[in-house]
Amino acid sequence: MSQKKVALVIGAGSSLGSAIARVFASDNYTTVVARRNGDELGPLKEEIESKGGECLSFSLDARKEEDVINFIEMIENEIGEINVAVYNIGANIRFNILETTSRKYYKVWEMAAFGAFLMGREVARKMLPRKKGTIIFTGATASVRGKEGFAAFSGAKQAKRALAQSMAKELAPKGIHVAHIIVDGAIDTPWVNKLFPEYVKEKKKVDGLMKPDDIAQNYLVLHNQPKNAWTFELDLRPWVETW
Repeated sequence: MSQKKVALVIGAGSSLGSAIARVFASDNYTTVVARRNGDELGPLKEEIESKGGECLSFSLDARKEEDVINFIEMIENEIGEINVAVYNIGANIRFNILETTSRKYYKVWEMAAFGAFLMGREVARKMLPRKKGTIIFTGATASVRGKEGFAAFSGAKQAKRALAQSMAKELAPKGIHVAHIIVDGAIDTPWVNKLFPEYVKEKKKVDGLMKPDDIAQNYLVLHNQPKNAWTFELDLRPWVETW
């Protein structure tokens, strides 16, 4: 078994997920990144490897139990012991309540909450015998506050937060650090820039738009915290954000 440090990021999108992978790679972790279409991870893999890091990319549907079980098993057997695992799938979709079909609601819950449960459970199975490791879940404003048009998203995100809290209380006495990060604010992504150009322009004038690389640094900080001072929930927002 390789003794390399391994950081797993499920939901390694082109914004925050990629930034999380980069920050762990810069700290000499072998980064294992996954998203539904793994072919889209090529640029991230090339970037990390061009800087001397190691990045292994995969396609994964995080909603499929057997796929997740086999994926975690493969990492542990063929790559190395998972030191830190991050679940970063968003599922931020807006529908008013009458347009929210059962299929839409269920799909959002699957992506944001059920997939988080599957990853969390399977990674915990591997970490518990070692009595160490970190599991981090990415949350949002909707994790703690519902808003009109976001019944499905908020319901799923609050379910993820409850999962993280329950896991933290159960696993912390056994040496596993479980944390939940609330990202409360717009992130500087191509998607946000395209949809809200005037909003982005005004926020950038005052450094009020969240930068993926700056958010990602906090994941590494959480993982490196000493056991006598663990954080469960970290609330991140721009200094100008109303809350």
